Amino acid sequence: MDINADQPIFVISVAAELADMHPQTLRQYDRLGIVSPSRAPGKSRRYSQRDINMLREVQQLSHEGVSLEGIKRILELENQVAALQRMVSELTEELGRRRDPLDSRIFAAGAAGDVVSLARGQRPRARSQAVVVWRPRALGE
Repeated sequence: MDINADQPIFVISVAAELADMHPQTLRQYDRLGIVSPSRAPGKSRRYSQRDINMLREVQQLSHEGVSLEGIKRILELENQVAALQRMVSELTEELGRRRDPLDSRIFAAGAAGDVVSLARGQRPRARSQAVVVWRPRALGE
């Protein structure tokens, strides 16, 4: 049986024991917005395995001398990085689905700053136009 890491199943006493912390510390972290557990219908806190892992990370950072405000900022930035990595992955997959490996486009910049798409072998009309060849490449190339 697999347990969903986001399933809020642990009451505060169990979560505190698993994270090797006092329950009051978990309440304080919740008040500060560092680790925010889910709420059961009776308003009691329910922690997931992901919350327990985050509590352990908070404890490690605290032992290394990072302030609670610093810990909160680190966790926010880690969440942002994870979201951006998911977005890059999704966009890379989308690009891979849409891109023709031999696809390249040639553009010319006109004197007025307009962009003109050119067919293969076509030359710009005026000598004042700059030619740019665009070849999409996968990330990491």
